[in-house]
Amino acid sequence: MSELITAELVDLDLPAETKSEAVRSLASRMVASGRVTDLDGFLADVAAREAQMPTGLDGGIGIPHCRSEHVTAPTLAFGRSARGIDFGAPDGPADLIFLIAAPAGADDDHLTILSSLARRLMDPEFTGALRAESDPATAAALIRGDRAPAAGTVESGPGAPASVPEAAESGAAEPDVPEPEATEPFRIVAVTSCPTGIAHTYMAAESLEAAARAAGVQLSVETQGSAGFERLDPAVIASADAVIWAHDVEVREKARFGGKPVVDTGVKAGINRPAELIAEARRKAERGEISRIADDGEGAGSDSGTGGSGAASGHFGVRLRTYLMSGVSYMVPFVAAGGLLIALSFAIGGYEIASAKSVADHFVWGEADSWAALLNQIGSAAFGFLVPVLAGYIAYGMADRPALVPGFVGGAIALTIDAGFLGGLVAGLLAGAVVMAIQRVHVHPTLRGIMPVLVIPLLASAAVGFLMFIVVGKPIASLQNALTDWLNGLSGSNAIILGVVLGLMMCFDMGGPLNKVAYAFAVGGLADPTPGSLKVMAAVMAAGMVPPLAMALATTVRGKLFTRTERENGRAAWVLGASFITEGAIPFAAADPLRVIPSVMAGGAVTGALSMAFGCSLRAPHGGVFVVPLIGEPFLYLLAVAAGTVVSTALVVALKGMRRGPDTAVPTAGKSEVPAAV
Repeated sequence: MSELITAELVDLDLPAETKSEAVRSLASRMVASGRVTDLDGFLADVAAREAQMPTGLDGGIGIPHCRSEHVTAPTLAFGRSARGIDFGAPDGPADLIFLIAAPAGADDDHLTILSSLARRLMDPEFTGALRAESDPATAAALIRGDRAPAAGTVESGPGAPASVPEAAESGAAEPDVPEPEATEPFRIVAVTSCPTGIAHTYMAAESLEAAARAAGVQLSVETQGSAGFERLDPAVIASADAVIWAHDVEVREKARFGGKPVVDTGVKAGINRPAELIAEARRKAERGEISRIADDGEGAGSDSGTGGSGAASGHFGVRLRTYLMSGVSYMVPFVAAGGLLIALSFAIGGYEIASAKSVADHFVWGEADSWAALLNQIGSAAFGFLVPVLAGYIAYGMADRPALVPGFVGGAIALTIDAGFLGGLVAGLLAGAVVMAIQRVHVHPTLRGIMPVLVIPLLASAAVGFLMFIVVGKPIASLQNALTDWLNGLSGSNAIILGVVLGLMMCFDMGGPLNKVAYAFAVGGLADPTPGSLKVMAAVMAAGMVPPLAMALATTVRGKLFTRTERENGRAAWVLGASFITEGAIPFAAADPLRVIPSVMAGGAVTGALSMAFGCSLRAPHGGVFVVPLIGEPFLYLLAVAAGTVVSTALVVALKGMRRGPDTAVPTAGKSEVPAAV
């Protein structure tokens, strides 16, 4: 096993000024040591993890981390910043930055090492030794655990935990104090988990354990991390007075904790506010609060992925968006595979290939039309799953695995009654709601084992089928038909207005909820394509290409307005934009949202409007410029994309130019200007 960290992976004078520069600097060391194969791909994975939740911790610590297919071996790089770098911690910037990289398929032993390190970060002697160390090799040895911190290295300062005062040494004898009667300690069981399952999971566990010891509380923690999890003994759970869930992904097998007071919060609260959580658990137990937890029947490997407490207890609008995005995220691969296969079939055999005989009955190896028909029929088969998958995974996002069957059944019925995409949305919500209602019914313990595999799917499927066939199906089908007729009848100003709206939605949050809603609206029309739905698909993809292309062009024509990191990201944005990966503009929007987002929205609106006005159409759900041969009016389509890109570029350059003088360059990493006087 290669060493987790070496001296070459340590930078005790990290010059970076921003989070992205710090991560890039440390990641470059990983690339140089052969631990990371693709710098930009790895940085994209780190940024995606960072977008889920900031990785700054109290006490001046930043722990950017991710699992990535671009990592060859579990690796840690350490940087120490003299000025501090903002990683989103409540108490200010971080001076100790640990970049943790794990392979996508890392084995349990490696992940256990990373988990052990995460726990040590909560030890003030360990972090104090790292702040005082001047030799990279010694710092690496400290992190590996080959060398123990010297005594007395705990540093004081912002974020450092207060030391416990020692007993005063005096010659006077201490008065006799009667020992208190032994009492039963307050017992808490806790679960910690985070999306990556490497760092925050174990740091929250360590923090809760330390706070429990200080409070005289008996606490047992179950860490549901990447290396799996070892279930708490049922007897320990049964004897607990309260439960703490500090999690950012769904707690697995949560029905085990039913009938007890539960404090449900995010994993960072477990790291930063453990004493408060323990006190809140005590108060809930004293008030006699009991949490009713549905028996989901989940096994060890379950993980609903609905976002933990945020999805479970947030505002209704937030929960609804989470449910819908769950369905859309599972549907998109079917759309991409099926849509591209169908588009390729049209490129080879023309649009009439859709009416070809089944290739099971007639297939000639040497005929291009036979191969085109094969691709078309495979793609059509994939498209046949769109609505059932959408409905099934909306229901899954609401009520976990027991809701999959009624969700799929409801989606299939939506196709049968021609309710289409809207029918799938409604069927998924109905299935999830029905299953959640059944889960709230108390049943005899002997029946709990068959509830998720027999009773719930049976009853919920029957209920959803009745509602879809008899109650809501026909009205939804009528609404779907009206929407289809409206799209087909769009022309002139109405079509242009729709293009503007879709362009604004695609560019507002660049891969976020509004972007996904617009995209889902477009791909839903591909399930039963009409001339209007094909125009919508073209406008959506064209507008989605604008943000990264505009940022790429802006960094090319006015590089002085951007940091060195942004200029490097701009080169990658050319490819991302051309491939219809709108997220390529996110680093620019995150760094300067007030200038970048309005600029790309304006360009997206222009492109969407022009695409609709030109009558461009698209049968492929993805592909960017690589599917231009499959686009109706391809030259006008490219003109629409170019026009929007130029508009966005001009706006962002003008807005950034107003902030700085025209000849003022943005400092690059490690080269900041020092004021002449302070």
